[in-house]
Amino acid sequence: MKFQLAVNLERMDDSIDMRDVAKHTLDMVQMADDGGFNIVWAAEHHALEMTIAPNPFQILTWWAKETNNMRLGTAVVNAAYWHPINLAGEAAFLDLISGGRLEFGIGSGAYQREFDRMHPGLKQTEGWRYMQEMLPVVRGLWKGDVEHNGEFWQFPSATSCPKPLQPEVPVWVAARSPITYDYALREKCNVMSWPLTRGFEEAELYKNHLDEAIEKANNGFRPTFAMMRHAAVYDNHNDRDEAIRAIQTVLGQFENLFRDIDDVHNGFPQKIPLDELQSREQYQPDMLEENLLFGSPDTVIEKLRRYDSLGVDEFVYYASMGMDMDAQKRSMKLFCDEVIPAFQ
Repeated sequence: MKFQLAVNLERMDDSIDMRDVAKHTLDMVQMADDGGFNIVWAAEHHALEMTIAPNPFQILTWWAKETNNMRLGTAVVNAAYWHPINLAGEAAFLDLISGGRLEFGIGSGAYQREFDRMHPGLKQTEGWRYMQEMLPVVRGLWKGDVEHNGEFWQFPSATSCPKPLQPEVPVWVAARSPITYDYALREKCNVMSWPLTRGFEEAELYKNHLDEAIEKANNGFRPTFAMMRHAAVYDNHNDRDEAIRAIQTVLGQFENLFRDIDDVHNGFPQKIPLDELQSREQYQPDMLEENLLFGSPDTVIEKLRRYDSLGVDEFVYYASMGMDMDAQKRSMKLFCDEVIPAFQ
């Protein structure tokens, strides 16, 4: 099993200096690079302090200069916010200047709030249609001249300038529903999955979706299957309590965004009160500690062996959840020093 890092520039409130956020995020990326992680992912989100990522390619260009080994991925660009020529060129330029380290993740978007601002009038539930039109066009532009007359974009013959350094850029699709797994396999894309805070049975469900999609596609392509969980490795009660408190806070903010309450002030989503979440089993401290990649190094190794046995090729360590910066670094150090060696 290999390991990937998902990390955001994040602020929970405006008392935190953005310069400290930037330094901390780069420190985490460099620790992962030195510690043996395979890929680092940058997201795309807009007008949200909890995920500061207005352009993932700009973030990855920054990280490319400051790392030596890790590959650099977008997780994910939102197809509806881009023009195909622009997206193809930005991605190819990153591949060029990073020495061929691009992993291209594309998706359909998460929050209606962002669509209302970035693509007014478009429902988040329709974002997948833009993704499915975008991907083959971008791949075509990377190869040479393409004329496109689609539903959402039309342009005369054009190509990507520059071209990617890699002959074939690895492409990733974020998948949860069977229809998305089917699409990923038809298009020969790798798959990243996120069971949120649900139990291991959700991971098993996603693996079943993957196996069924491979069988349906029957095209000889075997994708890399990655799975993401929020992660916190700790060796004391204080760090355990800090991790639980932090993830509950972030989940309360996510709930605001997923419900499209739009109670966001200066980029900070208002947290849904815990007493409204406590009735849901997945927010209880014991369930969070059980379902997420939380625990001592030995506990985390045991959990990861279950995913390894299930058929997960690469595990995505999701570092960003509002946890204290020093606690995040302690967790990363424990993971690199004590967990990764168990899988080498």
